Amino acid sequence: MELLCRFRTPAQQRDTLKRLRQGLADIVIGTHRVLSKDVEFKDLGLLIIDEEQRFGVAHKEKIKQMKKTVDVLALTATPIPRTLHMSLIGIRDMSVLAEPPQDRMPIQTYIMEYNEEMVREAIGRELARDGQVYYVYNRVQSIAKAAARIARLVPDAEVAIAHGQMSERELERVMYRFINGEIDVLVSTTIVETGMDIANVNTMIVHDADQMGLSQLYQLRGRIGRSNRTAYAFLMYRKDRILREEAEKRLSAIREFTELGSGIRIAMKDLEIRGAGNLLGQEQHGHMEAVGYDLYCKMLNEAVRTAKGEPAAEPFETVIDIETDAFIPPSYIPNEYQKLDIYKRVAAIRTQEERDEMLEELIDRFGEPPRCVQNLLEAVLMKAQAHRLFITEIREKRDGISFWLYGQAPIDPARIPDVVKILQPCLKFAADKDRPHFIWQKQKTGPSATEIIRQVLGVYETVCFGTVP
Repeated sequence: MELLCRFRTPAQQRDTLKRLRQGLADIVIGTHRVLSKDVEFKDLGLLIIDEEQRFGVAHKEKIKQMKKTVDVLALTATPIPRTLHMSLIGIRDMSVLAEPPQDRMPIQTYIMEYNEEMVREAIGRELARDGQVYYVYNRVQSIAKAAARIARLVPDAEVAIAHGQMSERELERVMYRFINGEIDVLVSTTIVETGMDIANVNTMIVHDADQMGLSQLYQLRGRIGRSNRTAYAFLMYRKDRILREEAEKRLSAIREFTELGSGIRIAMKDLEIRGAGNLLGQEQHGHMEAVGYDLYCKMLNEAVRTAKGEPAAEPFETVIDIETDAFIPPSYIPNEYQKLDIYKRVAAIRTQEERDEMLEELIDRFGEPPRCVQNLLEAVLMKAQAHRLFITEIREKRDGISFWLYGQAPIDPARIPDVVKILQPCLKFAADKDRPHFIWQKQKTGPSATEIIRQVLGVYETVCFGTVP
C-alpha cells in the first residue's frame, strides 16, 4: 500500500511511481496528485473517489482516460448537482446510506448576524465542557487578525491558525497539537471541510456563511458532532448585510435539514437551487436555459433509454377530474412561499411510502391536516398509480366514473374481461377504436369516488400487470 501527496518527499514519490508502474503496489491512496501525468498503472482495476465533490469536471475527464474499463466507486455526503442528476436519470447507479452511526445526535444549527457576545459565549460554553472549537474564516490575508480578535474575546483559550498556504510541516504541527487537545480554538479556512474526524470538537462558528455553497456548509457542519455529545453550529453573516435570494435559500435549507443522514436531501435542494449543469460540457451546475430544464431532462432521458437499447415510450399525461376538495387552505399554511413549496413536493409523490413521509412532515410542521389536504395527498397518489398503469384520464360524471386507457399500453387485452368479471355489475368496458375505457356505473348509495377509483386501479393492476387473484 502506497501514499501519494505533498507530505511525501520527492524521493518517496519517485519510489511510489516506480512501484506503481511495475505493479508492485496493490493500492495507492492519494490526493489530486494521483491524476498527474507522471502516474502510470500497470493494471488499474478499481478507482475509489472519496469526497467526490472536491473534483472538477477536468479531473473526472482525466480519470476516464486512465483506463476505459476501470470500475469507479464515488463516495460523497453531498454530490455535485451534475453528478446527482446523472444518478437520477440512470447514467450512474446510486446507493444511499441514510442510517447514522450509533449514538450520534443531530447538530443544533443557528443562523444569525455576527455577534461578538454570541461568539464569546459559544466558545466559553464548549471550553467549559473540555471541548474544542472550529472557527471557519475563509480569507488567508486577514485570518491572523481574526485569530487575534478571538484571542482577545476569550483570553483563556489557546488559539491557532491553519490554512492551505502554510508549509507542510507547519500545518502538520498545528493539526497534531489540535488533535492532541493542546489547542482550544482552531481558526482555519475551509481546509478543514473534509477528512477531519476529531470527536472532541463539537462547536463550529462559520464566518460569512452566506458566501459559501450549500454542500460546502453541510460538509463543514459534518466536522462536528462526531461523538455522543450534542454539537452546535453557528452560521454567521455580517451585520446589516442584505442576503441574496440564493444565499437565503442555502441557509434556510441547512437549517431545515439537521437530522443525520440528510446529505441526499441537501444535494437535492442544491440541484434545485443551482440546476443540473451540462453533461456534455464543463459546467457542474446551471440551468438549461436554451431549451428549458424540463425539456432538457426529457430529451436526455430518451437519449439514455435509446443508448441502453430500451424502446422509447411516447410521453402521455394523466388527468384526474373528480368532485372532491383537494387543496391546501390558508388556515393550514398561511405562508404563500411555504405553501408553494409543499404543493411542489406533493406533486412529486409517487409511492405510498413518500405519501406517508409527507403526511408525517405536515403533521410535524403544521399540525393535523384538514380533510381537503388529505384528499390532495390521495389524489396525487392515485394519479401516480394511474400513470404507471397507462391510464390517461379518470373523469367523474353524474352517472359514473370513466377510466380511459392509453392506446399503446403494454397489456394483454385478453385479461380485460377478468377485470370486468371481478367488479361486475358496476364495471363495464367499452372498446372504442382509439380510446378504450372502463365505465363504473354509480349506485344511489355506495362508496365514494376516491374509494371506487382505488378499488378499480387495484384490481386492474393485479390482473393486467400481475397475477389474477
